Amino acid sequence: MAEEQSATTIADFEKSLDELEKLVRDLEQGELSLEQSLAAFERGVKLTRECQQALKNAEQRVEQLVQNSDGSLETKPFTPDNNGQ
Repeated sequence: MAEEQSATTIADFEKSLDELEKLVRDLEQGELSLEQSLAAFERGVKLTRECQQALKNAEQRVEQLVQNSDGSLETKPFTPDNNGQ
């Protein structure tokens, strides 16, 4: 169940990010009317907040996964050479 919810959350995050990127491209082209630009900006703000929340939730999950039995966090700096070790 949690794995299914996680996959949905990841898919939702990626979909939101794709939509946000499209909105930015549309706004940068400068061909939208003022009303369309405001609507796109409003939607972009909403998507940004949703993405930030999804990232925060993912960070909390990662912390829970690496938490030691004594409650301390096992932290290692990420380097691509570690290959997950």
